Amino acid sequence: MTSRKRTTEVAGFFGSRDGVVVTEQQFKSQLDRVYRWYTVGLILFVAGLAVLEKMGLPRLWIGSIFLLATIGLYAGIGVMSRTTDAAEYYVAGRRVPAIYNGMATGADWMSAASFIGLAGTLYLTGYSGLAFIMGWTGGYCLVALVLAPYLRKFGQFTIPDFLGERYGGNWPRLIGLAAAILCSFTYLVAQIYGVGLITSYLTRVAFELGIFLGLGGILVCSFLGGMRAVTWTQVAQYIILVVAYLIPVVWLSVKQTGVPVPQVVYGYQLEKVTAKEKELVTDPKEIQVREIFKQRSEVLAKKLEDPGPSFAADKLAASRKMDELKAAQASVQEVSTAARALATMPKDEAAAIRAWTAAKAVADLKTQPLNGMPAHAAQFAGDPDGTPKEKEIYDTSRRNFLALIFCLMVGTAALPHILMRYYTVPSVREARQSVTWSLLCILLLYFTAPALAVLVKYEIFTVLVGTPIDQLPAWVNSWTKVDRALLSVVDVNRDNILQLNEMTIGGDIIVLLTPELAGLPYVISGLVAAGGLAAALSTADGLLLTIANALGHDLYYKMIDPNASTVSRVTVSKILLLVVALLAAYVAAQKPADILFLVSAAFSFAAASFFPALSLGIFWKRANGVGAALGMLAGLGVTTFYMIANQPWLRAIFGVTSPIQLWWGIDPISAGLFGVPVGFAVIVVVSLLTPPPSKESQELVEHVRYPDLKPF
Repeated sequence: MTSRKRTTEVAGFFGSRDGVVVTEQQFKSQLDRVYRWYTVGLILFVAGLAVLEKMGLPRLWIGSIFLLATIGLYAGIGVMSRTTDAAEYYVAGRRVPAIYNGMATGADWMSAASFIGLAGTLYLTGYSGLAFIMGWTGGYCLVALVLAPYLRKFGQFTIPDFLGERYGGNWPRLIGLAAAILCSFTYLVAQIYGVGLITSYLTRVAFELGIFLGLGGILVCSFLGGMRAVTWTQVAQYIILVVAYLIPVVWLSVKQTGVPVPQVVYGYQLEKVTAKEKELVTDPKEIQVREIFKQRSEVLAKKLEDPGPSFAADKLAASRKMDELKAAQASVQEVSTAARALATMPKDEAAAIRAWTAAKAVADLKTQPLNGMPAHAAQFAGDPDGTPKEKEIYDTSRRNFLALIFCLMVGTAALPHILMRYYTVPSVREARQSVTWSLLCILLLYFTAPALAVLVKYEIFTVLVGTPIDQLPAWVNSWTKVDRALLSVVDVNRDNILQLNEMTIGGDIIVLLTPELAGLPYVISGLVAAGGLAAALSTADGLLLTIANALGHDLYYKMIDPNASTVSRVTVSKILLLVVALLAAYVAAQKPADILFLVSAAFSFAAASFFPALSLGIFWKRANGVGAALGMLAGLGVTTFYMIANQPWLRAIFGVTSPIQLWWGIDPISAGLFGVPVGFAVIVVVSLLTPPPSKESQELVEHVRYPDLKPF
């Protein structure tokens, strides 16, 4: 029978307990109809809020309505999709049509890093940020050609499940389980951080409370319905996030160029940005600001040379100032400012050293032209035709660019929560089609992100910079209240005019502030925030499910209690999902590192641990369990060691005090570059030195590699 004539059991929209038998074509037609009406409803919802805003509805209400409506929608889908059936909970019954699986994969992929962080990274780093787009896009080509169809043909529920079945024994499964938890949890923390950031922006609640508000939407969906609920929620989230991403950048393009296709015309704006960069580098006011920060850096350097007496002197000076103001009966505002300065002083010498070191790093950055950003169109740092030092900087920059592309490509092809999506389609053929649809869905965002970065930079450089401080737009003050690390303005030279180096802007808010920068109504800002929330929630759902399913299916069912009932397996997965979600929320509330580093670390972990074992397990039947287990440990170990030894945040966590020693100048973000070849080498060498896998395992590999054989 053809794929269109295969039947499946559904009821209502998302599947049912009653069991109504329909063909795949009927099921897809039903989905088409539902999501068509959903899109129309989304447009009408935004239009209605726009009318209410015009009538005077407060911004806080608009933000709260967006938050409650979107989380309520996702929770509603979770309730409608609730299930205790193992196949439905783990792989959505293997009946998701290719186009919808592509949309769900696109939402699963467009994490907070893609939606929030990518354009911000391109804004801050210029050309070198394209490594993320090239690496992630290339990774999907690897998924399509190397892994997805074959993994679907093996027919397991999870990646550790595949490792256990392919290599035999519990060690490959257990190590795969640990690696899946490590890379997925690292990625999950980044998504929940994004949830907290967006929720606090929409509702003005504290960042930590925003995390737990958003967590409710994640849990209701994935807790009740597993992969089935997550799949249909992610399709809905994809529609929201793409619409939200495109509207402001198209509007900004029309505002600046008159052309509503930013992907085509942003090259012209890049020429203008390049010309403006040259002006800002030589602008006398900018030079004055940079000189002030240089002086601050020198003062902080002297304090760090002799921290004890410097700390005592600072504390004494602050106390004396407070006493003088009180004696002079100064105004309440002056006394309050002095009291605040005294209260926020470091509590001891160690705290003072940390504070001064961080402040010096900021001051050093602001002594550089363009706020420390490279020229947007410059390919790499340094100069290939310059001095020996400039040539070395250029070569190192180029090596890091290529290393990051490699890690992101291989990591994409090995991320468990992405690969799990291809277990949900009906056939191997549709697994391949799903990858194509995924690439098309992701293209809409990735093709737009470079344009958005250039258009925003042009707007800030030509409109915002040079504006009187007391006439800055209201959104500047709003974002300052959310988090001063994301946006702050300080009139350093006291001329009441904003210079570029007087503004600190984090990459994580570039997309979120685009609507207000473009002069759009606040309702569009709410829509963009809802899109960012959809991106973070969709990926968080997939990651939570990956961790919980790996623990519930691979650890509990496959290794602890093979006789467990279906209901018991699903119940255990749900309990573990709740525990993991709360733990990730707690870690995210500590604001451990920027979104981009956490995400990139997850890619390096996935690349080093999974890619060698998965690809050799599919294409080399001689690979055995001992080789796979040791290869995953070796690759992951090398990657982890390099990160801990050289990444500042991890060095502080683990108390590493030895000097940073980069191998060939490669940044810790690309640590997988060393772990992947080590993993391949160990698997090959150990497999050749130890007995071959069982005859059944080798026949299994031969069976999967031939597309004319039926899937298991």
